[in-house]
Amino acid sequence: MAEQELENAAANDLSALLIPLLKGVIYREADAGLWQALLNLQARVRDYVAVLGLELVLDEAEGYSFLRSRQESDDDAAPRLPRLVARRPLSFPVSLLLALLRKKLAEFDAGGGDTRLVLARDEIVDLVRVFLPESSNEARLIDQIETHLNKIVELGFLRKLKPAAGQTAMFEVRRILKAFVDAQWLADFDARLAAYQAQLAQGNKL
Repeated sequence: MAEQELENAAANDLSALLIPLLKGVIYREADAGLWQALLNLQARVRDYVAVLGLELVLDEAEGYSFLRSRQESDDDAAPRLPRLVARRPLSFPVSLLLALLRKKLAEFDAGGGDTRLVLARDEIVDLVRVFLPESSNEARLIDQIETHLNKIVELGFLRKLKPAAGQTAMFEVRRILKAFVDAQWLADFDARLAAYQAQLAQGNKL
């Protein structure tokens, strides 16, 4: 009887981890108890999600964890599992913002100090403005950028903070962005961005 109770308790603990992981990201700062349980049971979590074609990404230093699809085998004879975690195509402006925020995060980390990168909306607008076609309608430009920022908040790479009275909107860059935008992604994006800038410059001359 005691053994059955222990098995049930262990299963409940595992379920309490798997459900939020399947829904999204677990952050240490959001739930310290859940985070510690994940550290204790990570081997069991890895074994369980592997059956679903997933792998556990756990960054103890940065304090986040999530599930992602395992890379497919090069073996043509190997069975192809359906993707449980869907890929999300991103528009160019959203990709651009993610790359710029990732670079800003790298610069911030290189400077040491605080671990939380918080940017005002106006700072983010200034980051991206030089890469977009010139617009005489400032309000429309800001509205467009805010739409892209809301998408990034929805994806979980930014967290919108409650501003003080009279203060512009503030955003915290979530450190999980480092796991999705690596050096190779940035290098590839830089190549595409250079081509885009050349095209934009040519267009401005016409």
